[in-house]
Amino acid sequence: MTELATSPPTTTEPAPVRPSSPASAWLKWLARRLGLAVLTLWLCSVLVFFATAALGDPVRAILGKDYAASPERAAALAAQLGLDQPVIVRYVEWLGSLLTGNLGTSVANGLPVGELVGDRIINSAVLVLASAIVMIPVAFGLAMISANYRGKRTDGVIQVVMITLAGLPEFVVGILLVALFSTTVFHVLPAVTIAGGGAPPWSNPASMILPVLTLVIVVTPYVSRIVRSSLLEVLDSDYVELARLKGVPEKVVMRKHALLNAIVPGIQVIALQLAWLAGGVVFVEYLFSYPGIGASLVDSVRNSDFPMVQVLAMVIAAVYVGVNLIADILSILFTPRARTAIAS
Repeated sequence: MTELATSPPTTTEPAPVRPSSPASAWLKWLARRLGLAVLTLWLCSVLVFFATAALGDPVRAILGKDYAASPERAAALAAQLGLDQPVIVRYVEWLGSLLTGNLGTSVANGLPVGELVGDRIINSAVLVLASAIVMIPVAFGLAMISANYRGKRTDGVIQVVMITLAGLPEFVVGILLVALFSTTVFHVLPAVTIAGGGAPPWSNPASMILPVLTLVIVVTPYVSRIVRSSLLEVLDSDYVELARLKGVPEKVVMRKHALLNAIVPGIQVIALQLAWLAGGVVFVEYLFSYPGIGASLVDSVRNSDFPMVQVLAMVIAAVYVGVNLIADILSILFTPRARTAIAS
């Protein structure tokens, strides 16, 4: 009796999944992050437009007592501002004009908003950039000194000073600096920004010292304390102890091991503070009569110039979102573990 030969059952194995290349993973992450940034800016545009629309009738605010006396003028101004259309239609038209670079016309003086805010944006950017150039090395230097003398008198003095400065609002710091350096105490610096003949404010560097110093004093404590905490955490880690056991000098340990690993938290807090400066610079610019977006925003609100308010608010929102996007990219670049997680 012969047995029939049976072939063993064949099993089909699933094809191995090829991991995506690091470049494509980076592009996907960057596209997703850019999409979130665009979504955030769109939500900001909705909030800015409808918040200004809810403030009341801009025609009544602009004309004041002449609103009831001249209804024809009120109707003409309402048509000029597009207030005779539904609010959704007005928002869509405003957003389309904003995306195409048409920023509208100022109600206060009838000039294009783009011409009015262009120089102001550059002036504010220079002020924030100068403050960052001074603040970053000062904050990291104080953090390194404080971490190196942890628990000693030097560390205690630095922390007391940082906590005290962190509790002072920017306008209080500015007033104290004016009282100290621009009155009868020393009287060595101008109390306001002086730039004549349409020249940029940095044409007179002395008038920029107090605004820059105010922003540096306000922002430095937050950055310094975060970097100090990161340094202390790294200095207590096992691989730093191993480097010390190998005889590596403490200065080299601080510079090559601790500081490099504390850069990422520093980048994050610096980005948050620079983004805050985009809005917090309003008080400093108004205090020192600095010709930036802060003074323009205050004047526009006072004059009920809603097109100017909307554009300036969107500029501040765009700076905030852009700075945080750059900080996220830099954090990934400085963190090997995060790069590996994205590529996997």
